[in-house]
Amino acid sequence: MTSRQSLGIDAEALLTVPPLSTPNPDRPPPPKAMLRYAAVQLFVERASAVLGEFTLSADDRRAVAGICHRLDGLPLAIELAAARLRVLCPQQLLTVLGDRLDLLNQGSRAAPARQQTLRAAIDCSFNLCTPQEQWGWARLSVFCGGFDLEAAEAVCAGEELAREQVLGVISELLDKSVLTMEMQPGLGRYRMLETIREYGRDLLRLGGEEAAVQRRHRDHYREFAARAEADWFSARQETWSTRLCLERANIRAALEFCLNTPHEVDAGLVLATSLWGNALGAGNLEEERRWFGQALARDTEPTPARARALRVDGWLALLLGDISTAQARSDACQDLAERLGDAESLAHAVQFAGLTALFREDLPAAVRLLEEAFDRHRATTDLWAEWMALFFLALAYCLTGDPRASAMAEQCLALCDAHDARWSRSYALWLLGLQHWLCGDTQRAIPLLQDGLRSARSGRNLLGVAQCLEALAWATAQDGRGEQAAAFLGAAQTAWLSVGIALPSLGRLLHYHSECEARLRGSLGDTAYAAAVKRGTKLTLDQATHYALGEPPTPPTSLRPEHPPTALTRRQRQVIELLAQGMTDKQIAAKLVLSPRTVEGHVYRLLAVLGFDSRTQIATWVVENSAPRQGEHDESDPLCAGRR
Repeated sequence: MTSRQSLGIDAEALLTVPPLSTPNPDRPPPPKAMLRYAAVQLFVERASAVLGEFTLSADDRRAVAGICHRLDGLPLAIELAAARLRVLCPQQLLTVLGDRLDLLNQGSRAAPARQQTLRAAIDCSFNLCTPQEQWGWARLSVFCGGFDLEAAEAVCAGEELAREQVLGVISELLDKSVLTMEMQPGLGRYRMLETIREYGRDLLRLGGEEAAVQRRHRDHYREFAARAEADWFSARQETWSTRLCLERANIRAALEFCLNTPHEVDAGLVLATSLWGNALGAGNLEEERRWFGQALARDTEPTPARARALRVDGWLALLLGDISTAQARSDACQDLAERLGDAESLAHAVQFAGLTALFREDLPAAVRLLEEAFDRHRATTDLWAEWMALFFLALAYCLTGDPRASAMAEQCLALCDAHDARWSRSYALWLLGLQHWLCGDTQRAIPLLQDGLRSARSGRNLLGVAQCLEALAWATAQDGRGEQAAAFLGAAQTAWLSVGIALPSLGRLLHYHSECEARLRGSLGDTAYAAAVKRGTKLTLDQATHYALGEPPTPPTSLRPEHPPTALTRRQRQVIELLAQGMTDKQIAAKLVLSPRTVEGHVYRLLAVLGFDSRTQIATWVVENSAPRQGEHDESDPLCAGRR
């Protein structure tokens, strides 16, 4: 005898039956390989029973993979979906699966009533729950991508369900297979299948609780992000980084609620700016800027939250090479900080003005402003803000040849070591390594950069990895190891792309990159240089890090796909389409209302993504790849990838 719920009796054997395996809907394998997935096998079998014959074709594979993924690999849902092939082709079926509970409402009349529709099957499970479990099911459906006990207690507790009852409700829902549990290091997390979650959201709406529960969800993650920010410069940086990564989907949902609900945008600004420390190394900078752009446009109240948001969005703009937008944000931030008059806003505004000057290569102004910002931050009690001010001032000294640079960089590193802030430590080591390289001491620079790379890898700090690989290429080239340096440049390209920023965006550093490239082309020749760079670009970040640290001594032969799976952004797709029309950077900038420098950064990244050396190659490639066969969107086509 089997049951969907644990009976809690002696001699009972518990076996978790997971959903059927499904292929990646964004990169489905060829049809024959698709049939290795149990969900696809079931879909094809049921489709054949419905139609008399059904063969999975190349035209259908993406749609079928998407259907199986949307239905969570649930056998009943897949059977009911296949039955709809009487009136819909797979592509149409995928399109209309948004409300899967209502669509999958007809099954075999010979089956028991609870198995005739997907909603009836879930109704049966729901009716087995106590009222408290039903309330818990509905409220837990507000989470995206999983949640932990702390979050569940904060969001679920309320009328009909006390905080101390939440753990018991979760336990019962686990026993009834409404929830599943997944273990992370030191943390248990729970998850609902999307179909079960959709059913719960319907209950939440019908009960009139949706807005209230969403607000509690938002409040929890706003407080969670604030704690991460307050505790960021500590030995828990890597722990916070991991937890913020796990909660990315929930944070995104909380931001969407703030932006789409009247009078909630200010709370969204607070949440978004609290993620500042983690956002730089975690990537997704284009997404971060979208959040800030929408929030700043919708809430123009002169608050400290807006001042912080202007500063953070401007800093992201600098990293993405959009100097004009950054300057506008800096001016607005300075004006608002002076109106607010509080010391913290003024200190950050002055620091941001100094950074903007640094990126504009107005080095005297940058040094003057960053010195003022450092003095202002030392008067506050914000240790992380003081460290950042110290770091940026040390970088300005380093780039201007100021003799104080080494001591300041050493101070940065010492502060990280004193607080065991490993994420920040990778930046301090990069800075110290850069300073020694600029002084011509590669014997000291290379070990420091390797140590920085090691720290960045352990904390999954993508920006730190990119910076250290890039500087290692410069130092290795100066040391006479040309092929290895070129491979490092290629690996750094991949790392920069994983962050999503121009390579590298600070003008003086980009100058060092160009000098290194010219040196290597001169010593190796164009052909050997291009081959070595390509070898580096085809390494994964993990392989590149092992290679740079001497483990193994030569690059592995395992290569990345010819075209990276990373989807292009909407802006990159616009640029690539205009490139294919033969437009210059200036013409593209005028067409898209961007600065020529921003367009140049986009083109540079597109060249790196596609592994090309010229704009003509991009244009030719677009023409050759922009007309896939009807019904098939190959994942090697970045224009199709961007539409997913």
